[in-house]
Amino acid sequence: MKEQFEQYSDAEIISKVLSGEIKLYEILIRRYNSFLYKIGRSYHYNHHDTEDLMQEAYISAYCNLKKFEHRASFKTWLTRLMLNHCYQKKRRLSYANEIVTAEPVTEKQDNVFQFSNNKDQMINKELGSVIENALLQIPEDYRMVFTLREANSLSIAETASALGITETNVKVRLNRAKTMLRSAIENMYSPNEIFEFNLIYCDKMVNSVMSYIHSLPTS
Repeated sequence: MKEQFEQYSDAEIISKVLSGEIKLYEILIRRYNSFLYKIGRSYHYNHHDTEDLMQEAYISAYCNLKKFEHRASFKTWLTRLMLNHCYQKKRRLSYANEIVTAEPVTEKQDNVFQFSNNKDQMINKELGSVIENALLQIPEDYRMVFTLREANSLSIAETASALGITETNVKVRLNRAKTMLRSAIENMYSPNEIFEFNLIYCDKMVNSVMSYIHSLPTS
């Protein structure tokens, strides 16, 4: 299915889903699994909590798909839903006086953080946990901008829209985030290796969300 519908835009897939081809929602899940995972991990949630939040975001998006007006891209809309679920969970944990911990994981204005071409792949992987831990140490406001812009490749406008800040603030926060990280991780990573969402987890997420969707009563 993935190969057959890969050429379709988000809008085209959404139209087909709303027309009754519910199974095609899987394409959107697979398309944005890695994207949402990076957001959840950057919010300081561990792997399992992030998966739960991703599922909630996908289900929320599906249940409100008819309300999606295409004023922003589906990616931006889905980002807002994910950020909202992350924020709400953080509030609930705060009220309960609980502590959220993050486990170590493996994972353009300019390309100041790209790996040098002569770096060995194994070395790159070993550096992954160091890089991610460094990201988790910088303030959340800067970490989220960095993740959306650099790791998830959102435009400045899309990042501003998703976070509810100005484009100027996006640029300022991104530059500050890079300054915070540069001394430790300059030229030491490929954005795709940060908070990597394994294919095994991708299939699990698809099955979980689609199972829930198919259990919903038909209108």
